[in-house]
Order: sequence, then C-alpha cells, then structure tokens
Amino acid sequence: MHNIAVIGASGAIGGALTEHLAGLYADATLTAFSRRPRTFTSPRITPRVLNYENEIEIESAAVVAAEKAPLDLVIVASGLLHDDKTMPEKSLRDLSGEKFLKLFAANTVTPAIIAKHFIPKLNADTPAIFAALSARVGSISDNQLGGWYAYRASKAALNMVIKNLAIEAARRNKGATIVGLHPGTVDSALSKPFQGNVPDGKLFTPDDAAEKLCLVLGHLLPHQSGLCFAWDGQEIKP
Repeated sequence: MHNIAVIGASGAIGGALTEHLAGLYADATLTAFSRRPRTFTSPRITPRVLNYENEIEIESAAVVAAEKAPLDLVIVASGLLHDDKTMPEKSLRDLSGEKFLKLFAANTVTPAIIAKHFIPKLNADTPAIFAALSARVGSISDNQLGGWYAYRASKAALNMVIKNLAIEAARRNKGATIVGLHPGTVDSALSKPFQGNVPDGKLFTPDDAAEKLCLVLGHLLPHQSGLCFAWDGQEIKP
C-alpha cells in the first residue's frame, strides 16, 4: 500500500497530481491538503484544509497523514508567482521588501516547514520521496533574461533548502529521495498572464503536467536526492 500526501491540492497542478496518483496507485491512501476545501473524484482521497502559515497545523497534518502508515510520497505543490497585488518585477524600480518577503514566505519558508514535519514521517523500510515544486527560473546558471527578482530568488533558495534536506535526511533514512520538480509552463491561473510568450507545444494542461511529473518520480533513485528535475526528467543545474 502507498501512503501519499499532497500539500497544495487545491491548485491546478496539485489537484491534477492528486487525481493522477489516485489512478496510478490503486492501493494508495491519499491525503490532500489545501488552503480551501476541494472535492475529488476518487473516494480514496481524503481532503483536509491546512493553513500553511501555522506551523502547529502543519505538524498536526504530518501526524494525521502518517497515522496509519509511514509516508511513501509527499509532494508540496503550493507556491506563489503573482496575485491581485503582486506581479513579477520587470526592473529594479519594481522591487520591494514586501514583495520579497511575501514570495519567500510562500515559495521557500512554507516548503521548508512542511519538510521539517513531513520528512521524519517518510517510510524508512522502503524507498520514499519528498518532492517540492520548484522552477527552472530558480536556476542561477540558466538565467539569461533577468527580471522576476523575488520569484527567481525564492525558488533558488528553495533549491538550496532541498539540497540541505537531502544531506540531512540521508543520515537517518538511506532510502529517502528529496527533490525539486519543475512542471514546465502549465495552463493555470499562475501562468495565465504570461502564456503569450510560451512556444507552441510547451503549454501543458494540468493533467499533462501531472502525468509527466509522476513519470519522473517513478524513475528517481536515492542517489539523485538533493537535485531538481524538469518535467522531461532532465536535471536542472543550480
């Protein structure tokens, strides 16, 4: 039996991942955490509301998810690129401390605190995975366009957190794999304002992205822990 937890299950990618995993593993128990209530088609998915800013709630969520068995897969699919008051910066004049703190809280701090409480619940008897959605724009070596200061920096910081988590987790759980995942550009509210620049064939539906990411997850090995992988299985360099 697989015991799976998805955090950020009300989003386009998180929801699609949850549904796809339910179909992929017929014996799976899935707990889907999100800020807002959401219903799913599979009766084996248990939806739960979670406040990502409340560490006590996150700690309790980890206990609930692993109550009957250790966790075999944890996916953090939450994150923030923009909202009604915040858009990615195009130049220096758009920078603000408020924007940096807001995006770092969502994209770096929240996954780190989730990891703090969920990684110790990973299965230590069989291979287990903790994955967080990152982004190619968090790669320093790949940055050719500039801009998007806070988002790029928050995802680069997340990648460093993932590396640290992998090093520490390996000391206690040799079969654990901790990775970042880049889903590509997905047709969602997050990417909607920027889809005009996406090449033909590179705008994925949430279901397409979920299928591709699950294929990547299915081929991961513990020696790849600490790395970041794109939807096509290619490693994204720091």
